Amino acid sequence: MHASMAARAQRARADEAAPPIEDPHAVRRAFIRHRRRRIARIEHRVERKWAGRRFWILVGALLLLAVFLSVTIFEQIQSMFGI
Repeated sequence: MHASMAARAQRARADEAAPPIEDPHAVRRAFIRHRRRRIARIEHRVERKWAGRRFWILVGALLLLAVFLSVTIFEQIQSMFGI
């Protein structure tokens, strides 16, 4: 008698642990949604890495342009005023 009561109680706890699924496709949709979020998170991380690289390449190019213009202007000033 006690064994059957324990078995019933154990089954009741197992039923309470897993809520009934009203929509049979809910698990599949949740799986797909989480996969898409994971992929988006990875793509975002890659894009941030490339954005940082593009930023430093642009800063370097602007710095080279500024040095080039400074040297060119300085040479023009020297040739105009004979310094």
